[in-house]
Amino acid sequence: MSATEAPAKEGGEESVLRCEEVSATALENLVTRFGLALRIVAPEADIPGSYWQAPEAGLLGNDVIIRGDTPVHSLLHELGHSVCMTTERRAALDTEAGGDDEEENGVCYLQILMADHLPGVGRDRLMADMDAWGYSFRLGSTRAWFEHDAEDARTWLLEHELIRDDGQPRWRLRT
Repeated sequence: MSATEAPAKEGGEESVLRCEEVSATALENLVTRFGLALRIVAPEADIPGSYWQAPEAGLLGNDVIIRGDTPVHSLLHELGHSVCMTTERRAALDTEAGGDDEEENGVCYLQILMADHLPGVGRDRLMADMDAWGYSFRLGSTRAWFEHDAEDARTWLLEHELIRDDGQPRWRLRT
């Protein structure tokens, strides 16, 4: 497997960009472009559907759930899961996104592409935050994976018509 997730490395979590540092309107617009809903819960509230627990983003049906201190990379990753899963899985979605290694790689690739559509974020910042949080790639960094080892992820996204040939999101869900 090329891409995996792991809990935050000690000291890394403090430096990642949080949702409260990005325009809430921009976050909502990104999520709703896919026909999904963004739910923001109160500070210190539990985040329903969070696999890693708060402050990490949660998934319930068509909702991506965050709070202000949720890392942007977590929102984008969970949004990527919602986009990349089948309609049947999305209908029953509660916390565990599931999927296979190919889909997980597609999710990681898509979250990097989506970062370019958030003012003040972009792929460079997102890849640094993914590394700080503890994503693990066999080439040692998110950037190395994305630039030199992610052709399978790109191909998977193209085959499922989730990105265009130019690498831009198609703004639709996998069916």
